[in-house]
Order: sequence, then structure tokens, then C-alpha cells
Amino acid sequence: MSPPSEEAEECAAGAPAWMATFADMVTLLMCFFVLLFAISTTQQETYKELVQSLRSALGAETIPEAGTREGLQMNPVPSEEPTETQQIDELGGLIQKEMDEIVSEVRELVMFNKLGGMVSVTQTETGVVITMTDMLLFRKGGVRLAPKALDILEKVAFVLAKFAYHIKIRGHTDNIPMRSVMFPSNWELSSARAGAVVRLIVKYGVDPNLVSAEGYAGYHPVATNDTEEGRSQNRRVEIIYERDSIARQFADMKISK
Repeated sequence: MSPPSEEAEECAAGAPAWMATFADMVTLLMCFFVLLFAISTTQQETYKELVQSLRSALGAETIPEAGTREGLQMNPVPSEEPTETQQIDELGGLIQKEMDEIVSEVRELVMFNKLGGMVSVTQTETGVVITMTDMLLFRKGGVRLAPKALDILEKVAFVLAKFAYHIKIRGHTDNIPMRSVMFPSNWELSSARAGAVVRLIVKYGVDPNLVSAEGYAGYHPVATNDTEEGRSQNRRVEIIYERDSIARQFADMKISK
């Protein structure tokens, strides 16, 4: 075998042929990463320009810096003082919440004491009306509270005392004329019945400064007076929370603050 030539030795001493391809690939990768970096830098500068523009429009410190979690969301711009419309809506919501709470408490009382048909509660546009029949409260034609009424009114007073708003106690009769030495008409009878309920609930803890008694005789019927059943529904005592009274209470609380 002949000895290797000098050209063969020089080729063997140099880099292998695949290195040229590898070097090309590395060069391309480097160019790719340089390109990515250049794009990233451009986007960051664009973002900074956008942030600066928004800060000028919305006020300083309202837009978070890039790179933070908060930077993914736009923080709300602090609002100024609430408008009159917003204040009215907020007050209306508070009043409605209180009225709903009163209705809920009374309904629980009726359910747990099995008073359906004798005590009811309704919510109207003007307020909350708690109605008690005279069959539960009084003997026919009288103003002395029945023994069962004492226990029921004590429980009702416990509910009323939770809500420090003005309440009106309204007495109602049917349209049959009342003529007696003590009660010359239904005006006196309805007023006396309202007063009897007021005295008892005040005794059981309701603030007397928040209660008033009114007699309406038979001039505000809720049913016909042509039947005994209708007249029985008309003989009643109502406990009323007026929406306007609750609103004034909230307004006074706000002014005192």
C-alpha cells in the first residue's frame, strides 16, 4: 500500500463536512432570535406609547405598567360624586330592602303561629300593611282586647320593635251604625280600637314616639258591606309602615352623618 498523499492528510486534519451545514443552521437561528427580539422591542415601545396616551386622557396612575398581572385588565376610572339620580336609586333600594324584611318577618310570624286568615301582610306602592281582623282582637262592638289577642300582639310588637320607623295604627269598622253612650258612632269605635292596640304594643316595647292612632269608621272598606263575610273583613285594624316615612328616616340619618 502506498503512503497517503499530503492532500489527504490536509483534508483529514480539517473540520468535517457536516460542520458547514451546522454553522449555517446556527447562523439562521441567531438571525431568527434577533428578529424576535426586535419585534418584542417594537411592541413594548408601542405599548408604552399607548399607555402614555391613555394616561393623558384618563389621568395619571390609572393605567398599570406592563409586565404586571393588573396590566392585563383596565382598572376603572374613579368616579366623581354620585349624581342625584344615583342617590335616589340607592335610597329606593334601601327602602325596598327594609320593606321586604318587614314583610318576611310578619309572614314568618303568621306561619309559625298559624294565624292565616286572621293576620295578613301586603306590600303596596305606598308601604307595608299588616291587617288583623276584629275577630282576633275584639268582641263584637267592644274595644276590650280578647285574651288571645294579647299574646298575638305581644309577638307582633316584637317584630315591630325591630324596625324603628313610624307606624300608623288604623281602626276600621263596617257600615252598620254604632249608637251607644260610649260610642255614639263608628268614628269613636274605630278610634278607640286603634288606641287599644297602640297602648298594648307600646307596653310590649314599641317606641311611643313612632306610633300614631287613627280611626276611619266604615269609610275605607276592603270588601262589600252587603254580606256578613264582607262586613267581617271590613272590621279590622291595620298597622302601616309608609314608604315615605321610611325614606324620611333614611334622609335624617344621612343628614346627621
